[in-house]
Amino acid sequence: MADAITQRATNYAQWYLDIVKEAGLADNSDVRGCMVIKPTGFALWEKMQKALDGLFKSTGHVNAYFPLFIPMSFLAKEEQMAEGFAKECAVVTHYRLKAEPGKPLHVDPAAELEEPLIVRPTSETIIWNTYKKWVQSYRDLPLLINQWANVVRWEMRTRLFLRTAEFLWQEGHTAHATAKEAEEETLQMVRVYQKFAEEWMAMPVLVGPKTDGQKFPGAVYTLCIEAMMQDGKALQAGTSHFLGQNFAKAFDVKFKDQSNKEEYAWATSWGVSTRLIGGLIMTHSDDNGLVVPPRLAPTHVVIVPLGKNDAERGPSIAAAEKLAAELRALPRDDFFGYEPISVKIDTMFDKQPGFRYAEHEVRGVPVRVEIGPKDIEKGACAVARRDVPGKEGKQFGIPLPGAAEHISKLLRDIQASLFARAKTYRDANLVTANTLDEFKALFPVEKDEGGTTGGLKFVLAHWDGTRETEDRVQAEYKATIRCLPFDGPQESGTCIFTGKPSARKVVFARAY
Repeated sequence: MADAITQRATNYAQWYLDIVKEAGLADNSDVRGCMVIKPTGFALWEKMQKALDGLFKSTGHVNAYFPLFIPMSFLAKEEQMAEGFAKECAVVTHYRLKAEPGKPLHVDPAAELEEPLIVRPTSETIIWNTYKKWVQSYRDLPLLINQWANVVRWEMRTRLFLRTAEFLWQEGHTAHATAKEAEEETLQMVRVYQKFAEEWMAMPVLVGPKTDGQKFPGAVYTLCIEAMMQDGKALQAGTSHFLGQNFAKAFDVKFKDQSNKEEYAWATSWGVSTRLIGGLIMTHSDDNGLVVPPRLAPTHVVIVPLGKNDAERGPSIAAAEKLAAELRALPRDDFFGYEPISVKIDTMFDKQPGFRYAEHEVRGVPVRVEIGPKDIEKGACAVARRDVPGKEGKQFGIPLPGAAEHISKLLRDIQASLFARAKTYRDANLVTANTLDEFKALFPVEKDEGGTTGGLKFVLAHWDGTRETEDRVQAEYKATIRCLPFDGPQESGTCIFTGKPSARKVVFARAY
């Protein structure tokens, strides 16, 4: 299986696509720019969805659902949003097809809609039009609503999970009585995303505001989490937006406060999508295939019984079934989402053991257990951890009594190890450019055979705070300001691009 995967050092872009294919995560659809998420890929999304949903509900949010179609006039009511999404919108203009003998199926010209409908690129407008009916008094606030849905943004250049015309996501939309409450919500939710990224995905992130040039259309400001992939590029993994009163004013959402004074509501929105699966792949996977953090793994453990014939296989299968039952019976806790450890027994004896091992390795199962006739004689098994491929990650002679507890601890060790490894890599590649020449050296223009520039990093540098300089850097070096990290250096200095005063250093990177 690993032979079918392009090596990262050879062509990183192709390596990524090979992982998606060989791990059985997704396929390209016959609809241009869309994808078919296969069962393994969707199981990953379900794990993410469950963990995130629990975090949302623990902070007081509830789920609802709003229409897929948005009247075009709704989008036009918020000027910045209309401008920001206009080029990505899919538009429905007719409601019927016509089948006539001897003619191909075609749109019925008599069935034109009175007003075109937009297939939602995001739901602020349809939701705030609804909130107008729900909000009359301060007692109706806050509204803390999330929805799990799909959206459409007509992308021209697509890549599975990372950027597709249709994708799955969640979008939170909240309404508050005061700006303070809404801003606290905005910060709370970006911290929720940070917690999920770091504690479930084992993916370290930088947290902070976007620049005005990079913020969400219609937002007062945007907070984000930014992760570094193994090629040094950035992935915007989640955003939380303080929308001020922009949408309340556009849709006339008013309430009477405690002094009976009429006010506009204050808004936030926040979301993450199936691009998190792309982020997981590019944070942890290796040249042998997918690597999945145990907390999100659809299958935690695969047990591979061995034997040359039925007489040898019988005891191996029995031992595998006993160990599987012991693993599933372990006390449940939050680490596994209060679910039993997921165990699969591989009985594909028509395949050679090496092929069976490689198949589970390429699919990213965190722990593989091998039980053969010699192991049965010793009352033991061999245990291999996916995050350390080869002999270094394999333990022999693990006693079957107590093996379940050993594996449970190993899964936790793998989760911690993946985070530590990713953070070490990120920190080693988070560097400072004090001069323009240093910056240029860190963002070479030449491309390698894989279509990406090698040796990229997150670069801290002083910037004068202007949109003009930000746009020039993007045009000349294909690097954008990813965020102004909360935990980054705060000292003032001189912009390396213009020589003008700079309030603080920001993080530049090339991004997906």
